Parts: sequence; C-alpha cells; structure tokens
Amino acid sequence: MHTHEDTTNTIRQPAVAGHFYPASAGELQAAVSDYLSRARPVQPPPKAIIAPHAGYVFSGPVAASAYAGWRELADSVRRIVLLGPAHRVYLRGMAVPASRTFMTPLGNIPVDQQAVAAISGMPGVITDDLPHAGEHSLEVQLPFLQVLFPAFSLVPVVVGDAGADTVAAVLEKLWGGDETRIVISTDLSHYHDYGTAREIDTATSAAIAALEIDGIGPEQACGCMPLRGMMQFARDHGLQISELDRRNSGDTAGPRDHVVGYGAYAIRD
Repeated sequence: MHTHEDTTNTIRQPAVAGHFYPASAGELQAAVSDYLSRARPVQPPPKAIIAPHAGYVFSGPVAASAYAGWRELADSVRRIVLLGPAHRVYLRGMAVPASRTFMTPLGNIPVDQQAVAAISGMPGVITDDLPHAGEHSLEVQLPFLQVLFPAFSLVPVVVGDAGADTVAAVLEKLWGGDETRIVISTDLSHYHDYGTAREIDTATSAAIAALEIDGIGPEQACGCMPLRGMMQFARDHGLQISELDRRNSGDTAGPRDHVVGYGAYAIRD
C-alpha cells in the first residue's frame, strides 16, 4: 500500500540566492571568507551579535565585523539562535518554522526541533512557515554561519509586532551556554542622504550602547523589534552592547543621496 508522506515545507528553500548573495556555492564561500578575512576579530568572542542583512556588496563587510569574533569558535558552537524582522508579511508576535531544514547554496542546516518546541508555546510565538518563506533578514546570515561553523542547528525566529519583554523572554529561554550563540539581524536608517543617515545612525548607536529602548523605533532600525528585545535582555542581565563597525551603503557600494545604514555590535557581560 502506498502511504502518503507529507513533505510540504520540510525544507525552507533559499529566497534571495543570486540576488542578495551569490547563488554559486564556490563564489559564496569565497565571498564570505574574503569578508571575514578582512574584518578585525573582537576579543573575547561575544555571546551575541547584531549584524546587518542587506545585499552582501552593501552590508557584507559590516556583517563580517560582527561575525569575525566567532572565527575561533568552530569546534564549540552547536546552536545558533537567529532573530530577524518580518519584511514581507504582517506578523503579530514571532514565528518559528514548521520546516525542519533551512537550505542555502552552501548546504542544509537542521532546525533545532527541541528548541523550537521549547518556545512554540510561549506568549506571542506561533508556528508558521509563511513569514519565513520570503524573508531575507534571516537567510543572509546563514552563509556566514555556515562558513564559520562546520555543524550547528538553527533556531530561526521571525519577529513581527512584538514587545521587548516578549522577545526578551524567548531569548531567556534559548540563551543556553557556550554552545549557543545569538544573532540579531537588523539594518539601521533607510533612504536618507549620506549626512543625515550618519547623524541618525550615530544617535541610534548611542541609544543601543546606553540600552535606551525608547530611542529605537522603525525609523532607527528595521529590526527594531528583535533589537529592542535584545536590549531589554541586556538591561535585565547587566550585559553590555558595544559597537564594532558602522557604515552605510554610501561607504560600501552605493550612491550617497539615498543610503541604508548598517551596524555591527557585540553583546557580552
């Protein structure tokens, strides 16, 4: 008898390969390795980082500044908790995927089923593949993680309209020990001229370092919801957030009349 297996959505396919980053595995590996080799690793390696999520030509060098501190952790990291904003669908709260695997041109990453199950019943957390399907804010982080870590499981969380406390509670649940690292995915200001963007992003960076949650809204950072949650967690636990790098698309690969800001930050005690 033929039994029907439900294979719907077991693998979350890449949505922005060939667009935000190279679709060829060789090119992608080389690009990420190159960005990482040019970035200065911060010491000691941070428990959590904040990294941008634009096309690699724009934000790759800044993302590498956040990831470089993890270059020596290849053997010890087993789990990555990744929170990024919902760009494509309106989402109340947060969404974990039903998919069991996330794929990039560099291969497949298993979703940590135990961790997903641990938070799926929490306030504000739903299980839904739709917010994940087209979302680039998580996807563009994956190749950096794959180049750094030979084997890890992923806890992917798309964050929509969610209060800082709700996000902080999820971070609390998933914080773990040395085997777990956390990535918050956000860009800074959007579509100002170069000078205005620098002013806004400088103020935003100061607010992040001071853990002034009220200073961070959608105008300051597109990932303001996951970022505010991390800031709340840092406040609750006496952690510090320090800037590692800050540039905008006018510095990296674009015109200066209409830029997007990018920042890299480390979170540690």
